[in-house]
Amino acid sequence: MDIFLICPPGLEKALAAEAQAHGFQPARPVNGGVDITGGWPEVWRANLLLRGAVRVLVRIGSFRAFHLAQLDKRARKFPWAEFLRPDVPLRVEVTTNKRSKIYHAGAAAQRIETAIKESLGAPISAEAALTLKARIDDNLVTFSLDSSGESLHKRGFKEAVNKAPMRETLAALFLREAGYTGSEPVLDPMCGSGTFPIEAAEIAMGLAPGRARSFAFETLASFDPEAWQALRDAVTPKETEQHFYGSDRDQGAITMSTRNAEAAGVAAHTTFTCTSISDLKRPDGPAGLVIINPPYGGRIGNKKPLFALHAALGTKLKAEFKGWRVAIITTEASLAKATGLTLSAGPYVPHGGLKVRLYQSGPL
Repeated sequence: MDIFLICPPGLEKALAAEAQAHGFQPARPVNGGVDITGGWPEVWRANLLLRGAVRVLVRIGSFRAFHLAQLDKRARKFPWAEFLRPDVPLRVEVTTNKRSKIYHAGAAAQRIETAIKESLGAPISAEAALTLKARIDDNLVTFSLDSSGESLHKRGFKEAVNKAPMRETLAALFLREAGYTGSEPVLDPMCGSGTFPIEAAEIAMGLAPGRARSFAFETLASFDPEAWQALRDAVTPKETEQHFYGSDRDQGAITMSTRNAEAAGVAAHTTFTCTSISDLKRPDGPAGLVIINPPYGGRIGNKKPLFALHAALGTKLKAEFKGWRVAIITTEASLAKATGLTLSAGPYVPHGGLKVRLYQSGPL
């Protein structure tokens, strides 16, 4: 089957590299994600193991349809029972465009829903956890199932987030882009709810990101609970000597991060302290990666104090963190430049309604 791994635009190559590292093929980056192929075990494995994928879509078939009556007829003949269970509610989402004679997405969705209801018996519900996506492009109707259910950034254990959170999927891809492989310490001096140190610790410990949650594919006709359990059992955690650090001037953020690290099972490898940038100290031990998602104008407050903050950050890092690499996520080149560090910029990536970039240095 064709399987599509969705990721934030701009980070397709990073997700393709992660997919290849886990043995998925062909792991070809395309706009908005990565193409792989495989059977249902690959679908399950992708949901369980890939940190950067937001969703895993499975293409289950396609046909041509030039008008609604034809769509209705062909949808009734589609082998739904191979994929769907008659007792599991389903939501249908349709996208179409001007290149297709069927241009009314709502009418098309209605026909597909009726066909499934009447030929298979599955209930249709707007609140269903399982989603069938139908794409009508140039009169070709392609059906995909969202095998993930809830977005994969929801790892299943994080109780608390702060007001401008970095999603775990995005954090994992930024860590990869910054050259992190699990073999060095990571420090985030504005850690919020602890996403970067926790993701870094999980990577170092060889934990599966999907270990604590359920997935929509568990409600499909093809699901094999024993084979799925065997896949989960095959993931063996690793020992690591590395430690991961988060600090923030807000005690509430530190309480949140500590709780999230405990829930994730990485508390033994993480330390969170209530510290401002001006009091930041380099941890004992080897050099590693400082990664920061500082406030930026469109996200929190106005911009003037941000330049002073970035300048103070750069001064502190140059003074305290010799040998460490630095990665900063921000919306504006001028804020990155204010650090006084020599930084190279990555691609633009959408985040929280803004476009951000990862700026990174070599060892200081």
